[in-house]
Amino acid sequence: MSLPAPSENQAFCHVSALIAGSVDFPLAWVLDGVSEDKRAIAPALCFLLRRSTKKDETFLFDLGIRSDWQNLPPAGLKHLVDRLGFRISVPQDAVGALAKGGLKPTDITYLCYSHLHFDHTGDSKPFTNSTVLVGAGARPLLENAYPKNPDSPLSADVVPEGRTRFLDPSDWPPLGPFPHALDFYGDGSLYIVDAGSGHFPGHVNLLARTSADGGWIYLAGDSAHHWDLITGKGKIAKTEHFGCAHLNPAASEEHIARIRELMEKNSRVRVLLAHDEPWYSENKDGPAFWPGEIPSL
Repeated sequence: MSLPAPSENQAFCHVSALIAGSVDFPLAWVLDGVSEDKRAIAPALCFLLRRSTKKDETFLFDLGIRSDWQNLPPAGLKHLVDRLGFRISVPQDAVGALAKGGLKPTDITYLCYSHLHFDHTGDSKPFTNSTVLVGAGARPLLENAYPKNPDSPLSADVVPEGRTRFLDPSDWPPLGPFPHALDFYGDGSLYIVDAGSGHFPGHVNLLARTSADGGWIYLAGDSAHHWDLITGKGKIAKTEHFGCAHLNPAASEEHIARIRELMEKNSRVRVLLAHDEPWYSENKDGPAFWPGEIPSL
């Protein structure tokens, strides 16, 4: 389960965190055995990656929550607020977070969604120069999204026509514990990992090399919403009231086990969740956030 060794003059990625809103939500939605009245905060983290060999080519992983979240598709918004009891707050969106380091949306080369839930797709309209990357499993859902289908929680405008690349992992080779991963730049600096359809169709994660001598970061998206799931201390919740945060909990558990194996077999891999509240609390307003960067292990 080892990862590829660095080559001579190995390219790697500078990785910076961004914050684009948060959700106050019932913890029982994601973690088994928790009282339904216990709540948690989920920061909506995004990540900016710049290759050491070509820093002006920018790769943005997720957009967090859009500032005008009240304009999300009505059916999806009703489910989030009325059924799940989400309390959404967006003091700053991804555009504001990028501006802190002098970047504009038009400076982003690639915009990659981990998946198409509202707290990851933000507002893509200002990113007019970006090639948008989406897991191919989500394509059928987008073909019947809002406003074409008024009952869909997904908005069709998250993927611009002519600039969207759907990623089909079926012929990607294995990488470490993962069955399918794409060497995106072809130089071993950044891999897009197929996360399966356990959480959501087309879900992808990132594995980026963060140093020339063997450091890595794994950006797990919504593979898990709580660290107890990664460590194995907790189990995915399935409740009558809230339902389940994963479409296929068994498939999600298999993928989580692979992430756990990645950590156990590779001491220089930092794993971050899209809603990594413990890491955010420790690092907010610090040098890990753009224009700073997350240190390599």
